[in-house]
Amino acid sequence: MKKKIITFLSLITLLLATIGLYFVFAKTNKNDDSKKLTKIKLAEVTHSAFYAPLYVAIENGYFKDNGIDLEVILTPGADKVSAAVLSNTVDIGFAGTESAIYVYQGGEEDYLVTFAGLTKRDGQFILARDCSKEFNLEDLYGKEILVGRQGGMPALNFLNAMKNSNIDISKINVNYAVDFASLSGSFIGGMGDFVDLFEPTATSVVKNSKACIVESIGKLSGEMPYTAFYARKSFLNKNNETLKDFTNAINKGLEFVKNNDAKTIAKVILPEFPDISLEDLTVIVDNYKKYDSWLSDTFINEQSFNNLQDILEDNKLIDKRMPYSKLINNLYEK
Repeated sequence: MKKKIITFLSLITLLLATIGLYFVFAKTNKNDDSKKLTKIKLAEVTHSAFYAPLYVAIENGYFKDNGIDLEVILTPGADKVSAAVLSNTVDIGFAGTESAIYVYQGGEEDYLVTFAGLTKRDGQFILARDCSKEFNLEDLYGKEILVGRQGGMPALNFLNAMKNSNIDISKINVNYAVDFASLSGSFIGGMGDFVDLFEPTATSVVKNSKACIVESIGKLSGEMPYTAFYARKSFLNKNNETLKDFTNAINKGLEFVKNNDAKTIAKVILPEFPDISLEDLTVIVDNYKKYDSWLSDTFINEQSFNNLQDILEDNKLIDKRMPYSKLINNLYEK
C-alpha cells in the first residue's frame, strides 16, 4: 500500500512539473510572437550578385536580428526607384546616388537623403567577341560598343573610364540606343563588337556565346557611391532608429563579404539566384571581390560623393554642385 501511495505521488509530481513546463514554454512563445518586426519596403534597381552584401544580410537573417521585416521589390531603372520612394510606394530606394542628386536639383522639398552605401565603383565589365588576343582599350577604336541609355550611370561610367584612360571617345562608335535590360540579348543577337554588362549577365553571356570578359569599368572609372540606400528626408527624420537598424544589418553583410572567400559568399546568396549554379555564382562573386567593388562599411565620404558629381558635371547633367551635408546623412559613424 505504501509503495502504491509513493508511486501515485510521484505521478502527481511529474504531472504538475509537466504542466508547469507547458506554461513556461507557452509564455516564452507568446513573448517571442509579441516581438513584432518593423515592415520596410525596399525598391532595388536590379537583381545582381553585384549586391552580394545585401543578399548576405537577407539570407543570414541580419535584418530580422535588427527587428526588420524587409520586402525587396525589383524596380528596374534608377528613375523608377526614386519615383517609387517619392510616391511612398516604398520606404527605401536602392540605386545610384545620382538619382537623389537629380531630385534635389529639381527643387523637391521632401528630397531624397542617402544614408548608407554598398558599392563603391561601377560593376560593369566589357565583353568582346574576339577573344583570340590580349585586349587593349585602343581595340575599341573603330568598333561599336553597347553601353545602355545616354545619361544613365552605366554609360556615364564607361565615358569616365575612357576619359581616365586617355581614350579618344570620338574614335569609338558608342551605341546608346539599346536599353539596359536588352543589352545582352542584342549583343547575343549580333549587334555590336563589344558590350558593357553587369553580373550575372556577363558570365551567362560568356557561357552561352562566343564572348569573353576583357576589362572592368569600375576599375577604370574610380570610386564613388555607385549604389546606395536613400529615403525621403521626412521618412528618415521620423524613422531614424529603424534606418539605423537597417544600416547595422547592411554593415554586417559588408563585413561578411570582406572576411569570407567567394565560394562561402556564393553558398549564402545562392537562394537569391535559383537559375545560377554554385560554380558560376562563385566565379561572379570572385570577379567583384577581385576588383574591390564593395565598401568596407556603409559610410560615404565627401570625396567619393564629389567624384560622382565630377562625372555629372562633365556630362552637363547638373548645373551646380549639390551639398554633401544635405544629401548624405551617414547613419553609420566611423
